Amino acid sequence: MSKNEISHKGRIISVTPEVTVVEIVSTSACSACHAKGVCGVADSKIKEITVPTDPYSEHSPGDEVDVFLKKSMGMKAVWISYVIPLFILMILILSLSSVTVHEVYTGLGAIAGVVLYYIVIYIFRDRLSKDFVFYIK
Repeated sequence: MSKNEISHKGRIISVTPEVTVVEIVSTSACSACHAKGVCGVADSKIKEITVPTDPYSEHSPGDEVDVFLKKSMGMKAVWISYVIPLFILMILILSLSSVTVHEVYTGLGAIAGVVLYYIVIYIFRDRLSKDFVFYIK
C-alpha cells in the first residue's frame, strides 16, 4: 500500500463481468478496545462497495481482498460532504443575521440552504460516483 491510497479489507459478495461487489466492515476507533462489550459505544457497519471488475483477475465470491481508493478522492469526499456544507451554513447564518432577520428564520434558512445543497448532491450522485472509483489489489 502506498501513502496515496486508502485501503479496507473486504470480502467479495458477487462477481459479474462489469462489477464486483465487495462487503467491508467499517468499525469505529474504539472497536478494538478490550471493554467494547461492556461499553456499548463501539459500533460497526457493513457496507457494500461496487468495484469495476478486472478482466485479468480471478476473484470469486467469498475471497478476502483489499479495496483501495486514492487518498485525493477521500479528501474530495470530505470537502463535498462536510466542508462545503459547513461554509454554506455559516455564510447563511452570518448573512441572514446581519440583515436582522429573526433568529428562527435565520436558523431555518441556513438549514434549508444545506438541505438544498444535499438535494443537489443527491441529484448528481451518478455523475459523482464516476469520480470515486475503488479498485482491488
